[in-house]
Amino acid sequence: MAHALAAAAAGEPAERLAALFDSHYSRLYSLARRLAGRADEAEDLVQETFLRAARAHVPLGPTQEEAWLVRVLVNIRRDQWRRAAVRDRHAPAMVSPRSTSSGEAAFLARSTVWRALEALPPRRRAVVIMHELEELPIWKIAALLGIRGVTARWHLSKGRRQLADVLGAHRGEGR
Repeated sequence: MAHALAAAAAGEPAERLAALFDSHYSRLYSLARRLAGRADEAEDLVQETFLRAARAHVPLGPTQEEAWLVRVLVNIRRDQWRRAAVRDRHAPAMVSPRSTSSGEAAFLARSTVWRALEALPPRRRAVVIMHELEELPIWKIAALLGIRGVTARWHLSKGRRQLADVLGAHRGEGR
């Protein structure tokens, strides 16, 4: 173990990546699972994040590493959302509606909330998920995303209002 830490500190790429993985995988997977919704998509998202870390210089220090990795993960997911939105916009006939045939109230509620989250712009969605589901404080979200605290609070406020609007419209309450 001491050899791995010394090698990681010395900057050997494979050892450094292994140390990053060991230190941050569970946190990144948890965030990815909430952003992606499905376990296989979350695993792909974390894998792509670490692939980018292998190709790039990751800042040293636990807080800088985590912030850099979270930013990369959120940016990858945001790019995926954008590509999906473009694909959906240009090929609406190919989009298949999600199955909600189970009839269970919990499943319906969960899928309704996820659809409402998908209606939010990517950064706003990330802030809402990190604050509401990951229970991170605003200052931590701002640091992880590389934005100011006031910007993170603005995204959270707007995201909450948009979620209320989408969920209200789903229930037929329109604002």
